[in-house]
Amino acid sequence: MTSRSQKQQQDDPEDLKQASTNNTTATVPIKYNNFIDRLPASWAPYAFLTRIDKPIGTWLLYWPCAWSITMAATQQQAPLSTTLGMLTLFGIGAITMRGAGCTINDLWDRDIDDKVERTKIRPIASGAVTPRQAITFLAGQLTVGLAVLTQLNNYSILLGASSLSLVVTYPLMKRITYWPQVVLGLAFNWGALLGWSAMTGGLDLSVAGPLYAGGVAWTLVYDTIYAHQDKKDDIKIGVKSTALRFGEKTPQWLGGFATTFVSMTALAGYMNDQGAPFYLISVLGTAAHLAWQLRTVDYNSPADCWSKFKSNTWAGGILWSGIVVDALVKASPIMS
Repeated sequence: MTSRSQKQQQDDPEDLKQASTNNTTATVPIKYNNFIDRLPASWAPYAFLTRIDKPIGTWLLYWPCAWSITMAATQQQAPLSTTLGMLTLFGIGAITMRGAGCTINDLWDRDIDDKVERTKIRPIASGAVTPRQAITFLAGQLTVGLAVLTQLNNYSILLGASSLSLVVTYPLMKRITYWPQVVLGLAFNWGALLGWSAMTGGLDLSVAGPLYAGGVAWTLVYDTIYAHQDKKDDIKIGVKSTALRFGEKTPQWLGGFATTFVSMTALAGYMNDQGAPFYLISVLGTAAHLAWQLRTVDYNSPADCWSKFKSNTWAGGILWSGIVVDALVKASPIMS
């Protein structure tokens, strides 16, 4: 997710310790030191290609969907079974499309990844998977994604399909602009729009709009932190990112984006008639978590940047939990 991969779509700095020292060619097996090692040898590179062993990217893609679905369900007083079914369907979609995004990203970046210490063991860059094999695999991933999308209403099918252009073009942005994270944010938070339309058959932009805009600002926070891992290599090879654009002023920029995220979340809640639990948990809780991140992150430590980036799983979960608690309170017979 940053200057080399999609949000959530990255390699842990520990990967290089886990991999054998000569794994830049397909003839030398890679030791993953996780469940991928137990897969058949022919499957392992494809599992690694999807980053299935690093679910942070899937969560970052899923949370905006979950926020929107649950807020729409609250407004529409949708049956619990309908809401849970939609959350499950979008979960499958998030796993699938996050993996597809990784494949697309690595196809575009194969000439970059092999020059960066953290990413040179990725399957396409290392030669474990050829570009032709990756394209065939991608076709299968997109077929599964399409199967999930066609379970939605017609409006949502068109809305969901329209996001594919963002997924495809994001990896190119790092070559031409210092703001590729904006495109990533537009793609990764599409679920804030799609989740709403899936539940209601249309878009209420008074709610879904602020939720989407806030999500984009959130992506700028976490993916700029992520991008600081690779800033030295990025300078050498000419890759652009907000980490390089902001430089020493990163804390001020990210403080502004975090404030925008929290403010837009509060506005979406206000427009959706959310109650006190939403503001206490979703708004204040998320604000506190972001404040902790930005106060403690060490932008010159790749390990700490990775740790803070991963912690955004909790930020998204805190926001969603407030929506859920608010819905449960409203549905309680005591409150009715």
